[in-house]
Amino acid sequence: QVQLVESGGGLVQAGGSLRLSCVASGYTFNTYAMAWFRQAPGKEREFVAGISRSGDSTSYANSVKGRFTISRDNAKSTVYLQMNSLKPEDTDVYYCAADPRGGSYYLIYRYWGQGTQVTVSS
Repeated sequence: QVQLVESGGGLVQAGGSLRLSCVASGYTFNTYAMAWFRQAPGKEREFVAGISRSGDSTSYANSVKGRFTISRDNAKSTVYLQMNSLKPEDTDVYYCAADPRGGSYYLIYRYWGQGTQVTVSS
């Protein structure tokens, strides 16, 4: 059974940091690109960051460049999102996702985590 289990969300003050983790099981982790998306109530799901199967390339939404870093540890079947200099507009539910192809279009992703809430206070 495929599972993506997220952790690390919570409440932080503006300017603070969080690290999200997503532990995957039930599929061959290193054959899938991984990504983080976020979604606020009433809004479309938004691409945040992506990483290739081997981890040798990454991509970011313009709104998080220079503040967020995506990484993966294939030996641990885990992808991370380090979030620094957090802003109130980063407040969203964050989702981990997996797909062999990768990319920023959420509808193509094959597997999804349950989502974890990130709240940034001003």
